[in-house]
Amino acid sequence: MYGGSVCLCDTNNQPPLTSRPEIREFPKGISDDNLDTNVLQGLRNCINLLACTWTRDGSLNSDVLKALQALDTLRELEINGRSEDNFNPKLLTGFTRVSRIGLIMPSAPVASPIVTDALLESLAPHVVNLQHLYLTGCPKVTHKGVWSLLMGSKAGILGLGLEALSSHFDMSEFRQRCQTARTLSQLTSITLTVHPQLPLEEWMHDVSVLLSHAPLQNFHIYSTGAFYESPSTEEFWAGLVATHGKRLVRFSVHRMLISLRAIEEICRRCSVLQQLFIVIEHDSLPNLSACLAQASLLRSIHINYPMEAHTEVVPVISATEALSIIQQCSSTLTQFGCNARVWQVARVIDIDAEGRLHARPVLAPYETPDIPEPFLVVRT
Repeated sequence: MYGGSVCLCDTNNQPPLTSRPEIREFPKGISDDNLDTNVLQGLRNCINLLACTWTRDGSLNSDVLKALQALDTLRELEINGRSEDNFNPKLLTGFTRVSRIGLIMPSAPVASPIVTDALLESLAPHVVNLQHLYLTGCPKVTHKGVWSLLMGSKAGILGLGLEALSSHFDMSEFRQRCQTARTLSQLTSITLTVHPQLPLEEWMHDVSVLLSHAPLQNFHIYSTGAFYESPSTEEFWAGLVATHGKRLVRFSVHRMLISLRAIEEICRRCSVLQQLFIVIEHDSLPNLSACLAQASLLRSIHINYPMEAHTEVVPVISATEALSIIQQCSSTLTQFGCNARVWQVARVIDIDAEGRLHARPVLAPYETPDIPEPFLVVRT
């Protein structure tokens, strides 16, 4: 669950990012002075730290922020923004050297109520090297505030996230402004949300035109309300694939039902596709393999069922069902998931009667420390 958040990235003179600790799990509610002392000393020792992620709710405190502020090399910071009983929000103004800061679940004193069009317009002259802009859960932000930042960027926008913003965000006007100024001519990644009151067909047309001249590689979209099941989305998926298929590496759709026909088109025409996240009905599972088999470079696939359609018994994929799908996929596949289950795909070598070697895919527990992408995508 994410509250309002904002991420601004100014890449002027950034060094290459090679040191990036991620604190997503951290013991809290434990009274241990040695632990606190060791953690703080450890941070002070990270004299070459370039980026830090600390998102564990309730574990961040003022002493940690002060230790991070003392690091001259720190350029990227992503933290849990819930300040109540945790840290002094005024300390955040002391991070004067960072070029990117992300706030998750920010408290009122930290960010959410003050992220408005007026604020973004006031920031625009100071972030002329802006290349990545991600806004999440900012109900007072419309196309006007976003446009002010994009228009002022001299570097060109590479990544854009417009998630759960104001209901008055006018995609048609935003599209026209961006199209005229060719503002998104360098855009490689976009994340968008739809909501139940949205005029979907008109909105999809505007988005298609908005992205028509972008060298798009990563596309993410999800519904902030009940899942969508609309035949009108078929044309939208087809248009995206026709325009961007030769570059799309990641195609991510959440809480929006997507047909097997569309999945087949994505897998067939997106020649460099590596990650695919989709929503299908459980009854479509037996026919999914034939679609996925056409994606020759696929590395990750995650399937979700429309949970609202299963109020009594939620279908659970079995290991046998998962393996039957994986066996038809490319040998590049390394991760497979369905709803809350995620496996790593390993391979064992078999020797046949004639002495020839064959690699056979098997399911293995998910043991890497990284959180699977599908669990990081949707923020409502």
